[in-house]
Amino acid sequence: MSADGGIVMRIHRVRAEVVVAACDAELLGQQLPIGTAGHRVTVASQFYGERSVSRRELLDALRQATIANLLGPRTVEVAEAEGFVDKGQAGRLGGVPHVEIFTVFH
Repeated sequence: MSADGGIVMRIHRVRAEVVVAACDAELLGQQLPIGTAGHRVTVASQFYGERSVSRRELLDALRQATIANLLGPRTVEVAEAEGFVDKGQAGRLGGVPHVEIFTVFH
């Protein structure tokens, strides 16, 4: 996957947390349905970013993350292929593969 491989990412630093937010680029701006009451959530560039990243950049960021929020089939596939998420265990957000990863320190 090249830098224009269709994944965008933003890294947020909040106190001791390193939050990696990444999604398939074509999802930006889409409104995904949540629940059954007609609510929707917008896939916002303010959260997921607009900078296209390579597979390697995404993986490097995931290795540093304390929290990750991944949305979209390509983005989730990278996490699955590298063992961050078990294959087939992703949830769905508005019908789109979605994973949240939390690192717990003892």
